[in-house]
Amino acid sequence: MSTKRESIHGQWSNRWIFILAATGSAVGLGNIWKFPYITGENGGGAFVLVYLLCIAAIGIPIMMAEVLLGRRGRQSPINTMKTLAREEGRSGAWALLGWSGVIAGFLILSYYSVIAGWALAYVLNAGSGVFTNAPAAEIQNIFAALTASPGQLIFWHSLFMLMTMLVVARGVKKGLEVAIRFLMPALFVLLLIMVGYAISSGDFVRGLRFLFTPDFSKITGEGVLIAMGHAFFTLSLGMGAIMIYGSYMPQNASIAKTSIIVALADTAVALLAGMAIFPIVFANALEPGAGPGLIFQTLPIAFGSMPGGSFFGTVFFVLLVLAAWSSAISLIEPAVAWLVENKGWTRIKASAWCGFATWLMGLGTVLSFNEWSAYTLWGKNFFDLLDFLTSNIMLPLGGLFIALFAAWVMKSSSTADELKLPENGMAHTGWRFLVRFVTPVAVIIVFLNAIGVV
Repeated sequence: MSTKRESIHGQWSNRWIFILAATGSAVGLGNIWKFPYITGENGGGAFVLVYLLCIAAIGIPIMMAEVLLGRRGRQSPINTMKTLAREEGRSGAWALLGWSGVIAGFLILSYYSVIAGWALAYVLNAGSGVFTNAPAAEIQNIFAALTASPGQLIFWHSLFMLMTMLVVARGVKKGLEVAIRFLMPALFVLLLIMVGYAISSGDFVRGLRFLFTPDFSKITGEGVLIAMGHAFFTLSLGMGAIMIYGSYMPQNASIAKTSIIVALADTAVALLAGMAIFPIVFANALEPGAGPGLIFQTLPIAFGSMPGGSFFGTVFFVLLVLAAWSSAISLIEPAVAWLVENKGWTRIKASAWCGFATWLMGLGTVLSFNEWSAYTLWGKNFFDLLDFLTSNIMLPLGGLFIALFAAWVMKSSSTADELKLPENGMAHTGWRFLVRFVTPVAVIIVFLNAIGVV
């Protein structure tokens, strides 16, 4: 048994705060923006079933491994991996895994903030009645005008980054914990309001049938891989966020139970988002497989034509902002923690510099939708390249090496000690088998598919 460390950054007050925080990190644009449209594109119910199986076989085992590493190291991901590798008698080069997560979180937030800025802009649009009785062409022009204007995008990007860094600068207890106590209950309440609206104003039965009635003839190999990839990415794995949140986790909390609860809560949000969105889509004869434009170009048409649409449209985009905000604070926390640990900076100084650097990088994404749209590399603009590099390369590799370190580098006695499970018991043996053999193979398949090998 190792000597139990304490984080210099503080600790969550209790297990439930960790659950709310980790769920907040996991719940984001991926649940409310991406999950509904990829479900629509891949046939509905059968895709959802495959996605749920992937959460169980890939998502939960890797989340347990990442939380385990975080709590055992009690430092930023970089220093955690260096410390644990030394403890297990291995090379300090494992710190590169921590660096990969910190850099991935930084890069993701740089463009995530710009997309979250769209949601902020749409809160104003919906609240001011811009969408009311507007024809489809006009709503599409609103979105096109927003993305074509560097000034507007920079304003909303700057506002969202300011919101994020103000929370992070206040630390674990006064910043992250206070924000999470508000954000997550508010998110769930707003989501339930939207589901209630879908029940009363949408084609709810058809929406449920689409989501939960499997038609296995619509399952393709590509659809399985998309479900596998999304199950992995939606839980914020491989980017340092869950590891740093794990480092603030109380020592007496069960990693297995809390990981399962977080995965269930994250999945519930995705399914509730589908239950809120698809009945509205079907009631207005819209296309469920409309792709990324489903939220910003299709749903405003529905809100604009429905009674009370301005109010519920505003509620929906506030929900989207809260989901993005809860994820954003976890994306930058690993970098801030490293600066505090290694440079001796205050959290305020570290947050200011990290926020400015992220904001500056985000300008590339802003310009990729307008001034730089003609400049591409391998057919991808700046935003597409960042998205591809992080989502399809850095995160799968990060998750893979987290699994390999936890199951192959760390001794069985070490993982059993941190998981608080009997070393030769069924639960620990089953988890170790999954993380050693099943999960790495699945992640490798996702990675090879992403780079076009399979």
